[in-house]
Amino acid sequence: LPSRFEQFARDETGMPPRAPPPAAFPSLDAYYLHHLRSCSTPRHAAAVHAHVVRAHPFPSLFLRNTLLAAYCRLGGPARRLLDEMPRANAVSFNLLIDAYSRSGQADASLETFTRARHSVGVKADRFTYAAALAACSRAGRLREGKAVHALAVLEGLTGGVFVSNSLVSMYARCGDMGQARRVFDAAQERDDVSWNALVSGYVRAGAHDDMLRVFALMRRSGIGLNSFALGSVIKCCAGSDDSVRDIAAAVHGCVVKAGLDSDVFLASAMVDMYAKKGALSEAVALFKSVHDPNVVVFNAMIAGLCRDGAAVGMDVLREALCLYSEVQSQGMEPTEFTFSSVIRACNLAGDLEFGKQIHGQVIKYCFQGDDFIGSPLIDLYFNSGCMEDGFRCFRSLPKQDVVTWTAMISGCVQNELFERALTLFHELLAAGLKPDPFTISTVMNACASLAVARTGEQIQCFATKSGFGRFTAIGNSCIHMYARSGDVDAAVRRFQEMELHDVVSWSAIISSHAQHGCAREALRFFSEMVDAKVVPNEITFLGVLTACSHGGLVDEGLRYYEIMQEEYALSPTIKHCTCVVDLLGRAGRLGDAEAFIRDSIFHDEPVIWRSLLASCRIHRDMERGQLVADRIMELQPSSSASYVNLYNIYLDAGELSLASKIRDVMKERGVKKEPGLSWIELRSGVHSFVAGDKSHPESNTIYSKLAEMLSKIDKLTATDTSGTKSDDITRNEQSWMNWHSEKLAVALGLIHLPQPAPIRVMKNLRVCRDCHLAMKLISKSENREIILRDAIRFHHFRDGSCSCADYW
Repeated sequence: LPSRFEQFARDETGMPPRAPPPAAFPSLDAYYLHHLRSCSTPRHAAAVHAHVVRAHPFPSLFLRNTLLAAYCRLGGPARRLLDEMPRANAVSFNLLIDAYSRSGQADASLETFTRARHSVGVKADRFTYAAALAACSRAGRLREGKAVHALAVLEGLTGGVFVSNSLVSMYARCGDMGQARRVFDAAQERDDVSWNALVSGYVRAGAHDDMLRVFALMRRSGIGLNSFALGSVIKCCAGSDDSVRDIAAAVHGCVVKAGLDSDVFLASAMVDMYAKKGALSEAVALFKSVHDPNVVVFNAMIAGLCRDGAAVGMDVLREALCLYSEVQSQGMEPTEFTFSSVIRACNLAGDLEFGKQIHGQVIKYCFQGDDFIGSPLIDLYFNSGCMEDGFRCFRSLPKQDVVTWTAMISGCVQNELFERALTLFHELLAAGLKPDPFTISTVMNACASLAVARTGEQIQCFATKSGFGRFTAIGNSCIHMYARSGDVDAAVRRFQEMELHDVVSWSAIISSHAQHGCAREALRFFSEMVDAKVVPNEITFLGVLTACSHGGLVDEGLRYYEIMQEEYALSPTIKHCTCVVDLLGRAGRLGDAEAFIRDSIFHDEPVIWRSLLASCRIHRDMERGQLVADRIMELQPSSSASYVNLYNIYLDAGELSLASKIRDVMKERGVKKEPGLSWIELRSGVHSFVAGDKSHPESNTIYSKLAEMLSKIDKLTATDTSGTKSDDITRNEQSWMNWHSEKLAVALGLIHLPQPAPIRVMKNLRVCRDCHLAMKLISKSENREIILRDAIRFHHFRDGSCSCADYW
């Protein structure tokens, strides 16, 4: 060998090689082969190599190939060694082809294959072609795989089971199951590897029916079952729909008949299969029957127990946490999959303290930098409201991928940190990462909550450029975003552009029209949904009932409430019942609404009573309103909403002394009214205001415009004979209401937006009666459409009237 190899060996070992003992082994080859087999690092292989260079004048080809195999296995100058070997055979090239293939270097592997075919004195054999096909298989190189297939046919090697199995595996892994099946059918002989390759290929392709047919044919052909084939079939049953649920039990029977029921690999796969099918009792029974379960079986059982927290309940989630304690007590070392599942169980159970203990275990076992664990930990802290802990977990991850960024953005949206969510999204893009559809959908939900349509449009354009525009989830988020931003027409256009409408799409478009007071349009979309054979869910009916409530369609609303229960077997939630109360209250049927509350299972929920209290104010039923307010204060004494509503009821009735007492009670009990906040999105960004706000840079211009608006209103009301002027408000209160936040936002919109553009303003609280009246008059005096979203619904003000018909 050339002297530079000696230099390499000397550099690696740091010392010159020693001569071997002459009589310890029958030959020098045997001596070096012994040491090469025990090498565990590239440095050791280099040391043996140095001895060979210095002390062995004529190493055999077998010894050289063994040294080459050591470098391929441990890492080292394998390619250079092959280049400078005085003689090589097919084994030499096969070793290097396989090494390149395993390291993901498909181009180098195929280049070595081509070199082997053209080398003098080297005859490429079946192992050479199998190694080349494996390289194509791992890299998904279907075109190159077909070329190797053609060469194998020319060499007459495809008749052997070894090459034909490699061909079936290559085509299956490259996604061409049709060609894989043709090679399988044309094979002159088959073994269990042939059948396993075809079965696993169909499983990977999601062709469950074809897989089951091949599995049945395999059984009829008398092929013995092994854990690999059965594992593929079990994986297929776990990932398929309920149509093959009965087959899962049959496959379990095959496992038992084959005597493989004690195989922990198959046991974990079957536990996972039963859990995914919702058959938790079978999964638990199987888990308990495993004689000596390892950590993989425990992982499958823990993951199965917390797969659907809403369905299994708290007791099952507690059982998952107990299983982790059992893993610890048996001295098993948990894996990243163990921690991920246990943290998910803590998350679903809402057990933050146990989750913190698991976090300590994660650090103990040095998994704190694992992305697979980082995202569940972030979810745990965000779901528990521990924002800073979630941010610390995120910052501690050495590598922040799209999944962890998405977990952060989703946590911010969940905790109503919408602006922070948008900031994180921009940071994700700045880091050079490509968001996935779920990330974009989450960010659009943040835009919807902030009602920043302009930002939402930009994100929609980004989704389209990224190739995600056709994803149904993206379309659904766009509908929600446009509707929440006050542009229901844009929501309808996006709905019509979508190729596929699922139940979320229909529910979103129905709820959009319901929130905007377009009751008939919402019911029309519901009829189209039923005609399209899409089964409505609870969210769909919530939108329908909201539409009936906002549209005053009492009989239709009560009919849909019955349909939901009788035809679709859906249990009403508190939101559905609140809609019914609002529906009855709108029609003035306050007694029926109160009776409905007392007969429902939600009679102790404050929110449903607050709906009745709002109806009492609209219909000026002071006596009932006082009783309802007392009930709310009893259930939720710290909530300001009931006090404010009762104060307004007394004020509307002219009972100023009683209204004053309510304010005194609020002060005594330390109840503070949430400050009103309104915002508007312009080209320059989002501008927010509170009542009497003078912090805006254009404050002087805004108040001048507001004074001009109010002057026009005064002139309009001076000549108005329709009784729209409010006489229930004192002069001081009227002066303060003139500075309410929504009026400031509207004034800024009138300053900057051109004449045809509607003014879209968002508010965190329910709009007061004075501002509602003012918006109607401004829309008439300024000849502008004003769209106001408050905490309850959207108000469309046009030419002096509102879409809510003065009931909100």
